[in-house]
Amino acid sequence: MAIVEKEREFKFTAEDFNILRKLSNDHSGIQVPDERFDMFYSRLSKRVRKLGLNDFKEYCQYLRNNHDDEFTEFINAITTNLTSFFREQHHFDYLRNVVIPELLVRNKGTKQIRIWSAGCSTGEEPYSIAMTLLENLPAGWDAQILATDLDTNVLQTASDGIYTQDRVTDLSPDILKRWFMKSKSSPDHVKVKSELQGIIQFKQLNLMQDWPMKTPFDVIFCRNVLIYFDRETKATLAKRYAKMLVGKSWLFIGHSESLNQICNEFELVATTSYRKNT
Repeated sequence: MAIVEKEREFKFTAEDFNILRKLSNDHSGIQVPDERFDMFYSRLSKRVRKLGLNDFKEYCQYLRNNHDDEFTEFINAITTNLTSFFREQHHFDYLRNVVIPELLVRNKGTKQIRIWSAGCSTGEEPYSIAMTLLENLPAGWDAQILATDLDTNVLQTASDGIYTQDRVTDLSPDILKRWFMKSKSSPDHVKVKSELQGIIQFKQLNLMQDWPMKTPFDVIFCRNVLIYFDRETKATLAKRYAKMLVGKSWLFIGHSESLNQICNEFELVATTSYRKNT
């Protein structure tokens, strides 16, 4: 697809786009195809306007000269965050019906379960995991979830745990009653209960950089993240995930993703659900 430059409020050229998507790729490893030219303009024009700049050429220069101040804003603006509570329900069914029963046997000595939600976005995924754990674990078990994302704005939303009513319309009345309450600060919003927040730690993390975690996980959710990377990066990430998992543990990926012919350290055990071989 050829990049089509249009008359816009701010001049945005193919050269500007190539500079910006290279910055994104160098930092995050995310591949940005030509099709996202208009998306880059739409999201970053807000930054150009706010900074009082004349065009995207000036914005590229501003990024170079003010890297520490602006780069986080740049990454936050172009990161795509699409999520919902219990998205891809089959993963949570598998977690409840297969994974948790096995972990109750395997980890009975420590009574601990550790899960990583990588690319947690605005928090719906880790909160869904937390609900599933707390509804199915016996008393006395210690469940902890690490939830990470590159985008600091969505992490703040996730940490706050406050959502508009439309985000929870598909949840059952029982789930709403058990795990949510009306937000005191925003009457038209709901807030997750502190019981859920208490087992989740939200942290900013760039998957392309060093991972500070030392303790291995029983389960990793990395859904709709691999799709943004090239084949080599996907393979590297899958191998890194394998190293972060206890033997014979689980990795869940997105509905349009696959580890077939990418990583031989996992076997497919259910729809987009993988288990480490050893």
